[in-house]
Amino acid sequence: MSDTTQDKKTLKVRLVKSPIGCKQSHRATVRGLGLRGVNSERVLEDTPAVRGMINKIAYLVLVV
Repeated sequence: MSDTTQDKKTLKVRLVKSPIGCKQSHRATVRGLGLRGVNSERVLEDTPAVRGMINKIAYLVLVV
């Protein structure tokens, strides 16, 4: 069986605080995760890269 037939682990991430006034790199990380405005949500694949991005901006997001 190929990996495409198996269920991938995912994370649901919601932006709960505005990145206005934050460091430029943190704002870029928010955009990199695909989050736009406050309360926007994305379902992302659970990879070490995504986990690192979430940890960097943990004070702005909520993982559901």
